[in-house]
Amino acid sequence: MAHFAIQFGKTIHGKQYKERPSVYGICLGEGGKIAIARIGDKNHHHYDLPGGGIESEESDPEALIREFEEEVGIPIWPLRQMGRAGQYWINETVPVNSLASFYEVEITGGIIRPTEPDHTLVWMSVEDAVKKVRHDSHAWAILSWDRERYWDAQGR
Repeated sequence: MAHFAIQFGKTIHGKQYKERPSVYGICLGEGGKIAIARIGDKNHHHYDLPGGGIESEESDPEALIREFEEEVGIPIWPLRQMGRAGQYWINETVPVNSLASFYEVEITGGIIRPTEPDHTLVWMSVEDAVKKVRHDSHAWAILSWDRERYWDAQGR
């Protein structure tokens, strides 16, 4: 198992958490907004960074490219890995420890309709995304990315 720098979420005593390698991306759009996947319908939904589970025989970049197109319809290319974090959570009824790698990505083509019917692309400010994403690990990745951008702009 790979080493993860930080672990988020709480476990529930007596539950076995299945480790699930996953990958998520931060995609900057116009006006400084980032791509977020709204999952569910207008009345019952949550927000995540685009991404998800890595299938067998898939590399991180391959999974990220596939997940972005499926979830938000954006063709992307991973630029760099920013960090890794674990997130304990209950996926429907299954206890999961999502072992996630986070990447900065760039758009490589025109945006199309997502293939996952309950997923919608939403562009959010960094501040809104940090508040609204359901997983602490996603908020941490967004904040880390934004902080690095700030300091890079300062000439650090």
